[in-house]
Formats: sequence, structure tokens, C-alpha cells
Amino acid sequence: MKTIGLIIGVLFGLLISGNSYAQEYLDKYLKTAAENNPGLKAKFNDYLSVVEKAPQIGTIPDPVVAFGYFISPVETRVGPQNFVISAAQTFPWFGKLSTAEDAVIELANSKLEVFEDARSKLFYDIKSAYYNLYFVQKGIGITRENIDILSTFRQLALIKLESGKASAVDELRVEMEIADIEDQLAYLLDSKYQLEVKFNNLLNVDNQSEIVLPTVLLNEGLSFSRSQLMDSIAANNHGIKQIEHRILSWENRRYSARKSEGPSFSIGLDYINVGKIDNPSLELSQNGKDVFLAKVGISIPLYSRKYDGMIQEASFQIESASFEKIDKVNQLNTLFELGYRDFRDGERRIALYIKQLQLAKNALDILLAEYSTDGQNFEEVLRMERKVLKYELELDKARADNNAAVAFIDYLLGK
Repeated sequence: MKTIGLIIGVLFGLLISGNSYAQEYLDKYLKTAAENNPGLKAKFNDYLSVVEKAPQIGTIPDPVVAFGYFISPVETRVGPQNFVISAAQTFPWFGKLSTAEDAVIELANSKLEVFEDARSKLFYDIKSAYYNLYFVQKGIGITRENIDILSTFRQLALIKLESGKASAVDELRVEMEIADIEDQLAYLLDSKYQLEVKFNNLLNVDNQSEIVLPTVLLNEGLSFSRSQLMDSIAANNHGIKQIEHRILSWENRRYSARKSEGPSFSIGLDYINVGKIDNPSLELSQNGKDVFLAKVGISIPLYSRKYDGMIQEASFQIESASFEKIDKVNQLNTLFELGYRDFRDGERRIALYIKQLQLAKNALDILLAEYSTDGQNFEEVLRMERKVLKYELELDKARADNNAAVAFIDYLLGK
């Protein structure tokens, strides 16, 4: 008994080790996709381009420097005025630039959420393709094993035929069964190649790159209850966060538009160059004395209709985005229930097919023993073999579907 326990422990350890190894590869594939996927890079560059708008919006206007030359010098008591140099700087009303910059920052944050959502969707697509590849790979192995088993059945049928205990129809039935399964095998092989191309394209690597798959797919579980998961989706989903940042952006735009209704100020300095004149009565210090003129200005927004329009536009956009958020939450709740249903269905199917597979194998053993004795009910042997094949495939399909459902819920959670 101790020896058997040791063997089981070693086999279980190898199974866990193999799946841990495969999980490490899946994590590596996700990292590779995050670094290589061109669609993801495009979304991130959209975000960076909006980030660069913030300093453009939040900076005060450039100062204005002007030069003026008197074609006909203006004669003054101290001399003719030759040219004038002026410089002026405008300052918007307090808070206008900072709120406008905040609006752009929130818009950039919404673009970042678009990128994060695209990354989460990419990770889900990769996991889903990975689990489908696992199922197809297992299906290929199971189908080949069944072809070998049927070949053994054919030899058994021939032996029974030679001994006069069976009909030649038995051998023909096996041939027909093998032909059907070989056709199924060809479809699985084509499906595997198509999924490998899809998987490697998601990673943006060579189509012939090797994909490491687990020996047995361990079931992914959910750590929280249904209500906790729904609350987490409402708080963490990137689509909802993106809408929330857009609302904040429009709120800052509205505030900035209100600030635009306040006056803006300007300060400046003029320098006037004055030439010397021949006037003995003029003091030397006053002859040709240059003139400096300090200026202060104010711009009064008398025509405020455009600002009123900007305020109303922002208000409508805020209301529109608020309704959009409610609709998004409702859609996510519906999608979550679909994913949660598939997760529960996967768990039930795994338990069912483990049980059904064992019963089918037991029944097959009994039928084979009876056929070996009296050569009867060979059709039942083939029918039960088909059930064994079906349950083996369905079991691995349930495992893949269960993990795909968890991956979909993780996507809704923003992971």
C-alpha cells in the first residue's frame, strides 16, 4: 500500500509539475503578446499622443514682440522718434488653463483605459486559443489511440471469423469505424494548424513557433462569489473606467468654458528710440532721451454666446456618457451571467464525463470479454467504443470550456 501511495504521489507531482511548466509558458506567451502585438502598440501610441496635448493646452500664450519704424520720424522736444520695440504677455483668467489641462489629462486616462481593455481582450483571446489548442491536441492523441484500439478489434474479429464464431460483417464494421475516425482525425489536424497560426499571430511571432501545451489541463477556479464578482466588474472593468474618465474630461471642459467668461489680462513694455537734435537750450541729459512705456490691458469677453455653447455641449456630453455608463454596466452584467453559466456548466460536465467515461470503459471491458468468449454482440462493442471516445473528447472539451469561461470573466474584471 505504501508503494502504491508513493507511486500515486510521484505521478501527481509530475502532473502538477508539468502543468506548472505549461502555465509558465502561457504567462510567457501573454508577456510576448503584450510586447509584440501591433494592435496593442497602436492603442498605446494613441494614449501617448493625447498625453502630449496636455502641455500644449496648459501653457500660457506666447509673448508678443513687435518692432515699429517711423517712416516719417515724429519730432519731439527732445528729438525725433526713430523706431519702437514693444513686448506684451497675456494671462488668461485664473484656473482656465489648469482646468483645460486637466480635461486633456482625463481624456488621456480614458485612452489608457482603452489600451488596458484591448490588452485584457488580447489576453482572453490568447487563453481561449490556448485552451482550444489543448483540446484539439488531446483530441488528436485520443483519436489515434482509438484507431489503434479499433485495429486490435479488427484483428480480434478476424480471429473469431477464422474460428467460425463471428461474421465477416464484424470486420467490415471495424473498417467503416476506422474510416470515420480517420476522417475526424484529419479535421482535427487541420484545426490544430489553423489554431497554431491564430495563436502565433496574436503573439506576432513566426507561424511555425512551437507552442507548449499541458499534459492535462487543470481547472481554473473563481475566488469570489457571484455577487462579489459583479461588484468587482462594476469597479474594475476598463470599459466603465474609460467612460468615467471621459465624464471627468467633459466636466473639466465645462469648468474651463465658464472660466473663459472671465477677463484675461496683459502686461507689456514699449521702448521708443529717440534721436539727438541740435538744440543748445536743451540739457545734455534730455537730448535724444529714449522713452519707456509700461502697459496693462484687460480683455473683456462681451460676446459670450460661444462660451455658453461650450458649456451646454459639455453638459450634454456628460449626460450622454452617464447614460452610456449605465448601459455598459447592464451589458457587462448580461455578459457576466453568460460567462458564469458557462463556468458552472463546465464544472458539471467535467464531473459528469469523468463518471461516464469510467462507466463506459467498464462496460467495454465486459462486452469485450463476452465477445472473446462467444463472438456475439460485436456491434455493441463498437458502439461502446464510440462512447468511450466521445466521453474522452467531451471531458477535455469541458476542461477547455471551463478555463475559457474563467478567462472571459477575468477579461470582464479587467485582468
